[in-house]
Amino acid sequence: MIENIGTGALYLSLLVSLYGIGAAAYGTWQQHKGRPAHAWIESSRRAMLLTFPLISAAALSLIALLVSGSYNVQYVYNTTSDAMPLYLKITALWGGQSGSLLFWSWLMSAFASAVTLRKWERDREFLPWVVLVSLVTLAFFLMLSVFFENPFVRFWQTIDGRQVVALLQPAGATPIQPVDGRGLNPLLRHPGMVFHPPMLYLGFVSFIIPYAFAIAALVTKRVDDRWIRITRRWTLVAWLFLSLGLVLGSRWAYDVLGWGGYWGWDPVEIAAFMPWLAGTAFLHSVMIQEKRGLFKRWNMILIIITYDLVIFGTFLTRSGVLSSVHAFAQSAIGPLFFGFIGLTLVASLALLLWRWNDLRSEGQLNSLLSRESLFLVNNLLFMGILAVCFWGVIYPLISELVTGQQVTVGPPFYERATGPLFAALIFLMGVAPLSAWGHSTWKTLGKAIWKPFIVSLIIITVIIIKGMRNPAALLAFWLVALTTSVTLYEYGHGVLARRRRTGESIPVALWNLAARNRRRYGGYIIHLGVVLMALGVVGIEMFQSETQGTIRVGESLSLGGYTITYKDLAVFDTNDQRNVARAVVAVQKNGRPIGELYPRRDFFYDSQQPMTIPGVRSTMEDDLYVLLVDWEAISSESATFKIYHNPLVNWLWLGGLVFIIGTLVAALPDKEHQPQKAQYPAALKTAAS
Repeated sequence: MIENIGTGALYLSLLVSLYGIGAAAYGTWQQHKGRPAHAWIESSRRAMLLTFPLISAAALSLIALLVSGSYNVQYVYNTTSDAMPLYLKITALWGGQSGSLLFWSWLMSAFASAVTLRKWERDREFLPWVVLVSLVTLAFFLMLSVFFENPFVRFWQTIDGRQVVALLQPAGATPIQPVDGRGLNPLLRHPGMVFHPPMLYLGFVSFIIPYAFAIAALVTKRVDDRWIRITRRWTLVAWLFLSLGLVLGSRWAYDVLGWGGYWGWDPVEIAAFMPWLAGTAFLHSVMIQEKRGLFKRWNMILIIITYDLVIFGTFLTRSGVLSSVHAFAQSAIGPLFFGFIGLTLVASLALLLWRWNDLRSEGQLNSLLSRESLFLVNNLLFMGILAVCFWGVIYPLISELVTGQQVTVGPPFYERATGPLFAALIFLMGVAPLSAWGHSTWKTLGKAIWKPFIVSLIIITVIIIKGMRNPAALLAFWLVALTTSVTLYEYGHGVLARRRRTGESIPVALWNLAARNRRRYGGYIIHLGVVLMALGVVGIEMFQSETQGTIRVGESLSLGGYTITYKDLAVFDTNDQRNVARAVVAVQKNGRPIGELYPRRDFFYDSQQPMTIPGVRSTMEDDLYVLLVDWEAISSESATFKIYHNPLVNWLWLGGLVFIIGTLVAALPDKEHQPQKAQYPAALKTAAS
């Protein structure tokens, strides 16, 4: 039976992982004693490779059960139904708790196996420790799947008529085969289900690879920047997937949650955002170690924090300790997650302290305005936002522990606390590219920034002339204008210089310039994406308006220059077991007809849950977002609508696309060899000594 194949593969995966941990540990011990250890270390590597086909067999078995409608398996019953299309049945693999843990393990084994296939000649001493750290993480998740959240448990009926759930058939029990399943939560029946969770999981598991190399570097005392160079693209890939997951999640929320927004500061949203913040700080900081030999200790701290925030985010989603639209049900695995986080954090920090003196910086900060100093400020801002988010997430848990009541921390807290920090980050994005490595002054910085600064003032003057008077909005638009002007100026300056030197056309010079320093110019594209996203955030956060009203057929509601007129409403059943109430509203803008929208409410019979689908009219200027809230059940003569006017929101999605393109550019290898580590000027070396 397929269930038995999946169960057997899952158990074998755990056993192989435990063997690989033992083989790697024994091999390193033998190596430490000066004895031959190659066979044991190679055996641990092969154990790591073997986990991937084994977990693949388990995952494929579960997919086969989901697709075939084997409702005698509890997980299949809870996450699928006959009415669901094939693509949703497949994505149900990560639509519930036990399936998502199995999917997490599968991705983890894929990435860890891929890294063990690299050439290890220069870094042979890293191998056993990378395998050991990867397998310890993998074994933890496999243990959860095998003993606590097994996706292959089935329904049985005992002799006395009781229904039980068990992996193996109880004595005298008979299997139960339900006719149909409950199906996925309606909020998960969206194309976002295909992409958003896998992107987040890919980002999570990818960050484990640089962490494993960091631990290997500490243990082996190879504390130069070699481990950073090896994992540079792994880190960028992790950051890319996590960024993409966050953007897709925001779009999904905008489409299906029916509140006219993209980010609600939900605890589980923040749980995915926190490792992104730490990982972003790490990506910026490691460049300073490569260029200047600085921040070695800080980089170790950052990657340790990122790793444990990945596990912490998974813990928050699956422990049931927080109330969230994203979280799974209450589960007994919460304490195990908490224990694993504590163990890995303490062990990592103890190892870091052991090597503390070996992680001395090779240089020092010589100017408050140098690029490395501004990067340090950048890191501190990211960690400030992270501290706010972490406190907001754990405060309800602390309050419940101390007072017995869980106090909710809402969006106003996060927005007030993080708003100035985000503004400072955008300002730094404009200033930092103009500062010099090693030493920079107000004079040199002013000479580099005055042209973009003038452009930004012209832009903000035009905005004021157009009627903008909101001080906070004006500051935000000026920061966006300044950073955009600096980024385009730097890119344009480089293109024109190359064109004068080589005679290439501007498009060719643009392409070749980015190709020869993808990391730098990919970063510029990322910065452009961020400021475009910031433009969308400013628009919806500062200028969103809403209204709600009950109107009869032929009557209208107005908002933000738009007028909607209620025309009709139809209620009908569909072939996929939904009851659909679909309204038709005519839309006018400034008195001119521009089309119709069709907001609706779907009720899913299998799960007995509704879902609201907005009608949206989108332009780069704004979105008109219309929700069907209620209607007169018998005649449909009147209906209640809620309307949101969301200015500039589509710049958020455009910026996200530019952001992802920039990350892809930065992750590709440069045409030329990597530059040598930047050297301090002789005068500065003398002064430092």
